[in-house]
Amino acid sequence: MIRYFCAMKFLTHKNRIRATLLFAVCIFTFFVNNSTIYPDIMECRNIVTAREMVYSGHWLVPTMNGDLRLEKPPLPTWLTAFAEVLSPDNLALQRAFAGIAASLLILFFFLLGRDITHSYDFAWISSLILCTSYNIVLMGRTASWDIYCHAFMLGAIYFIFSTFTKPRNSWPNALLAGVFLALSFMSKGPVSFYGLLLPFIIAMLVYKRPLQPHRSLQLIAMIMLFLAIGSLWYVYIYAFHPDISRFVLGKESSAWLNHNVRPWYYYWSFFLETGVWALLTITALAVTYWKKRITLKREYLFVFLWLAVQIVLLSCFPEKKKRYLLPTLIPCAYLIGFIFTYWHSEISSRADRLLFRTNACLIGVVCLLIPVAGWWFVFLPGYITLESFIIIGSIIGVIACYIFLAAYRKHAFHFVYCIVALFLFAEAAIMPFVGDVANNRDFHSISATRSMPKLRGVPFFYVNGQQLRIEIVYEAHRCIRPINLTNTDSVMRVLPAVILTHGDAAKDIPTQLRSKVNISPIGHFDNNMRSKGSWQYRPEFIYDASLLTRK
Repeated sequence: MIRYFCAMKFLTHKNRIRATLLFAVCIFTFFVNNSTIYPDIMECRNIVTAREMVYSGHWLVPTMNGDLRLEKPPLPTWLTAFAEVLSPDNLALQRAFAGIAASLLILFFFLLGRDITHSYDFAWISSLILCTSYNIVLMGRTASWDIYCHAFMLGAIYFIFSTFTKPRNSWPNALLAGVFLALSFMSKGPVSFYGLLLPFIIAMLVYKRPLQPHRSLQLIAMIMLFLAIGSLWYVYIYAFHPDISRFVLGKESSAWLNHNVRPWYYYWSFFLETGVWALLTITALAVTYWKKRITLKREYLFVFLWLAVQIVLLSCFPEKKKRYLLPTLIPCAYLIGFIFTYWHSEISSRADRLLFRTNACLIGVVCLLIPVAGWWFVFLPGYITLESFIIIGSIIGVIACYIFLAAYRKHAFHFVYCIVALFLFAEAAIMPFVGDVANNRDFHSISATRSMPKLRGVPFFYVNGQQLRIEIVYEAHRCIRPINLTNTDSVMRVLPAVILTHGDAAKDIPTQLRSKVNISPIGHFDNNMRSKGSWQYRPEFIYDASLLTRK
């Protein structure tokens, strides 16, 4: 990787500035104010597992709340655990590792776009578009698995492409491709192979035809290296826990076929995952229009086929979730990049002027509506002072004016720069207020029990048969095991202990047990991370903690 950074000295002055600016955009996009929003369920699962790696030593056989956690490969959790070792309970650092993965994705995206088109303009503008795509921003600020597997896979795709299309360095590229394939497999199994690599290979075979018999040895070495590295953990788990491995494999296979089953057309709105670029994504899909105008017609059709195959393959899978659309943002950004590169060189026809100005002006109008929404949902509820609201609203208004100016003057790249400026400003200045709005103002975490001396070393339990959200385990910073309160002997053996109940503990404790224990209320905890009134505010996050001791 070092040689790609060292290669900057061979760039023109203009492209060195662009590389520096792209690095700065990644810093703002993935790292600035990245801890303002409370973690979601996927992050909590990953972080709880990482903590148990560090404090219980379960590095090779991960556990989550004391139970084996083999559903996900451990590489992202290892990285999160490393963050825990460096700085315990530092959510910003844990998410920063995801930000590093997202930055790697942007780097490989830039390099791949450059090599596909031999155009730095295209790679530059497409990278800015990807940096401001909704789901990329979200996943790059989330300490879960998805961004890792796709970032490593895009690195593998770049090195595979280089292996079969460049006359030099085929062996180093092939070996690096094998390593990155293994890293992706160790991040989320075959997910990115199916959603990102396979569609790319199909599109490349159709449009690039990189079949070179003299590179067969490199291909074999790539596959062998991938298998050697990528299978190590799986072989270890199967060797020492064969029964559980088979159970997890069957469970995951069943989930793919029977869990979250949606109709085949569920992904029809995939373009919405790009966020601000949704309308332009639809515009870029007008193949019959653009293939007559874009100079890089073959490259455009190659990327279009890559995206089309992705959507078809993902739609064929019974289990469907919106986050599975993350890899589709990569070809989407390229397609929009083709359009903007074309518009940058010429917007001569009436149809092009109409398309560009319509897209730009609609986004400009949405930009102007942001302060209006902020007035109702941020200022009036008291999340922000009037002075701060005026300053933020004025800056957003200025950016909107520049968007309209770019639309009027037909400056395609300037329009993209305005969108990037809006995102950077939002991430630097608006994100803290977004956190105040999204997060529960009455949040009273069960983590407060950590500072109570009388609970040090005391085990925590919840009522067997009730659901325990992993977010509670995350907040409590300890395992919380189920316990059968009707079995008096088993309860007496673990006393003193803390019992978590929804409401007064006496209601859940049988009469026979109540006669033998003292019930001391510890506190009422509202662990809802989202604000009241939100659909995510749920009663299962509200617990009463009670200390049970022998009479």
